[in-house]
Amino acid sequence: MMKAAIYDSFGGPITIQEVAIPQLPNDGVLIQVMATGVCRSDWHGWKGHDGDIHTHGLPMCPGHEFSGVVVRTGLSTHHFKAGDRVAIPFILSCGSCGQCTKGRPTVCAKQEQPGFTRWGSFAEYVAVPRADRNLRHLPPEVSFVQAAALGCRFTTAYRAVLQQGQLQPRQSVAIFGCGGLGLSCILMAKHRQLASQIIAVDVSSSALKKARELGATHTVLLNHGDDGEEEPQAMAKLVAQCTDGHEGADLTIDAAGFAATSQAAVYATRPSGRMVQVGLPYGNPPIPMSLVAGREITIVGSHGFDAQDLPDLLELIATNDDEGKIMDPCQLVEREVTLEEGCRALQDMDHISPLGIVMITKFGKVSTITTPSRL
Repeated sequence: MMKAAIYDSFGGPITIQEVAIPQLPNDGVLIQVMATGVCRSDWHGWKGHDGDIHTHGLPMCPGHEFSGVVVRTGLSTHHFKAGDRVAIPFILSCGSCGQCTKGRPTVCAKQEQPGFTRWGSFAEYVAVPRADRNLRHLPPEVSFVQAAALGCRFTTAYRAVLQQGQLQPRQSVAIFGCGGLGLSCILMAKHRQLASQIIAVDVSSSALKKARELGATHTVLLNHGDDGEEEPQAMAKLVAQCTDGHEGADLTIDAAGFAATSQAAVYATRPSGRMVQVGLPYGNPPIPMSLVAGREITIVGSHGFDAQDLPDLLELIATNDDEGKIMDPCQLVEREVTLEEGCRALQDMDHISPLGIVMITKFGKVSTITTPSRL
């Protein structure tokens, strides 16, 4: 048996329960969780906004950005052994569907996701299938907390800014929403030293202060409660005023997923610019398609991260320069908490957004695995 956070109804209580240790997949591993982040996507799942959880059915254990130690391996798992420290992407692609064979594993037709299609990492142990394809060994220089912070928001930001966003030198980028994902986008844009202007947009002055610390050159503070019809255009105008010629940003990124921020990101994109939707949208926000056509704006979605790129990011974090690590995801970690406190932080997202990442690292006395390490 092990301790795990479980919810039995959407929006209902999340409680710590004693449950059976997950069954080991033949092609997978059983991992002792050492660190797991509390993400807005987990909140969406708990609230019932995610179709995968409806398909899986309740009860569900949330959590999808984590790192840990392998304690058991399946018979068809060859690249990992008990005791290995590992990093795990939250999209576990299959490698054989049409999208995977075309090199698009982030939209794998048969993807698995801890916390959504299967029980997740708000637990002492989590079972992960398709280990050889998706897991990566954690360099000794990278901590469990760094790897867990990397696991969703940081990797997602990498794809949104550099791969889907295609940020180029001397371009301007506007990022709507400065939670963990938005701040990760700022850190990524700053690290690559590509953007001439990094514009952070949020309703929280504290979040914008953090954005400045991480590299934002401009900040736009939005007013609470402005839900009038012209709000997205008003947001966009404030952003455009920060750009050269007031034409808008070369690249806009909606990292919040609200209808207003999604629309505002389109309005704030300059002619021939690019807008990336990476924040998980709730519902279907209306998009001003006449503006998209008239300005020839490119709109692209961004979902997750390809596990094949994970070693590059791990090496980047493991590398030191004269002033310390070149890029440290721990800059985004607001606090480390217990499993119980992590559950409360998730439920508190009904009312507040954490400044950065809340990281669960304290599981109390961990249940002991006594069966063989390979099954």
